[in-house]
Amino acid sequence: MRFAVLGTGHWARTVHATSLAGHPDAELIGVWGRDLARAKGLGAEFDVPGTDDLDALLADVDAVSIALPPHVQAPLAERAATAGKHLLMEKPIALSTEAADRVVAATGAAGVASVVFFTARFRTATSTWLEQAGRTTLAGGAMTWLSARAGSPFENSPWRDEQGALWDIGPHALSLLVPALGPVETVQAGAGQGDTVHLVLTHLGSRTSTVTLSHTVAPLATGIETWVHGDAGRLVLLPDFENPVEAHRVAVDELAAAALTGGAHPCDVSFGRDVVRVLAAAQRALGSGGREPVAS
Repeated sequence: MRFAVLGTGHWARTVHATSLAGHPDAELIGVWGRDLARAKGLGAEFDVPGTDDLDALLADVDAVSIALPPHVQAPLAERAATAGKHLLMEKPIALSTEAADRVVAATGAAGVASVVFFTARFRTATSTWLEQAGRTTLAGGAMTWLSARAGSPFENSPWRDEQGALWDIGPHALSLLVPALGPVETVQAGAGQGDTVHLVLTHLGSRTSTVTLSHTVAPLATGIETWVHGDAGRLVLLPDFENPVEAHRVAVDELAAAALTGGAHPCDVSFGRDVVRVLAAAQRALGSGGREPVAS
């Protein structure tokens, strides 16, 4: 499968392009960027062309691997799908349900495959944990993700500055809790210091989960905890976010398989749209101080 990388930032270079350049069954054809000089520079690192002409690059590839801010990603994904290209997208797929709906509609109309790169979902430990959860009668669960973005490669990220931890790492939490506990029906939310948010999710079947997210805690307080509980006790997941290139290569394989078979992937854009709906409900709950339904 021939790929173009859309994006020229840190994640595009260190994960998407690096993964594809070293993948045994995929070929990196070129890099697209909003800044031509940066696109050419990144392309040169991987010995492929860099361009700001998206239509010309799309004509040469089968799929796109997108590493762009979500408000930039969504319309480009819609455009690529309309051109018949398979989609490997970052999370969240958009910053509004309307934009996410348009991406879903475009992939459906074009009949292209899609995978959203929820990093931990492409690790064996997560698959095993979800299989165990599926064999258990569950009552609820929780995820806490505390991080300090200051000093990280994502420190100077305007969309993360504006949207905070809810939209940046909230998708990862939902990508684990939703398949384990079921679709989210309502959300309650409260704000803490910095960009810290606390969520209470009611899932189908009256299961509940809690989520705490922050990019602004003290460095010594950082860490990730994920678990579900039920009749077999507590099932703890130690999610692997430390090997994103390996995870991305698995996502590439699974996108290629979905494109070949025509089957839906569990992390396709429809699931990505469901995640956006929950995040949008959480954003409304932060403003209203009450319980918000998740739109269907």
